[in-house]
Amino acid sequence: MKKHIGLQFLEASSYRHTGESDLKKGLPQPPLEMPYEGKTIDLPNPLKAVLPDMSLKEALLRRESVRSYKKEPITMDELSYALHMTQGIRMMKGTTATFRTVPSAGARHAFETIILVNKVIGLESGLYRYIASEHKLLPLKAAPDIASQLVEACRDQSMVGDAAVTLFWVADAYRMTHRFAMRGYRYVFIDAGHVCQNLYLVAHQLGCATCAIGAFDDERVNEILKLDGENQFVVYAAPLGKV
Repeated sequence: MKKHIGLQFLEASSYRHTGESDLKKGLPQPPLEMPYEGKTIDLPNPLKAVLPDMSLKEALLRRESVRSYKKEPITMDELSYALHMTQGIRMMKGTTATFRTVPSAGARHAFETIILVNKVIGLESGLYRYIASEHKLLPLKAAPDIASQLVEACRDQSMVGDAAVTLFWVADAYRMTHRFAMRGYRYVFIDAGHVCQNLYLVAHQLGCATCAIGAFDDERVNEILKLDGENQFVVYAAPLGKV
């Protein structure tokens, strides 16, 4: 019987119960990114995006959760910028570590980003995966009604389908537990907060808003996104739309 992730997290509450990590056992480190096949789509250079200047103070003071968005689409430049600022890689240390726009325990960066695209200029609606190592998008096979499926799986929160895009942050847990054993699950959830906060901070600069989503049917969302729900599972989600 598969152990529920919640029980694994509770077991990670103390170093005394984590056991020896696979790193200490000398087992090889997992890849820095989940493997993929298929043709990818280039994203614009995020550092060349023309956006209004915004101080960190202003971004923090304007940060808020917004659940209603205009029908206006976002551009590929804006999507590129949002993805880079939430999970973009600034530097790679060979095959051992990535250094990104957010902190991560032990630089493990256990997240992959899957995007539901509803309204992006120049991009077909559907499901995509962000390939952070190349700053590209990988189209994923999805049902024509993928948006309505994910809305339903997210407890009928209509903003999932109304926003220009909705980001789903998927944990590849072994990237973290390889080094930290069971306590790695704790760090995965902490890291999710860093990622989503970055989206909040850049949203207003893009003329957009967001709202963190933690309420969803875990099994259903994982099933829709073709995740095993044990080592790969959705931790957090957030829509991004014009306001």
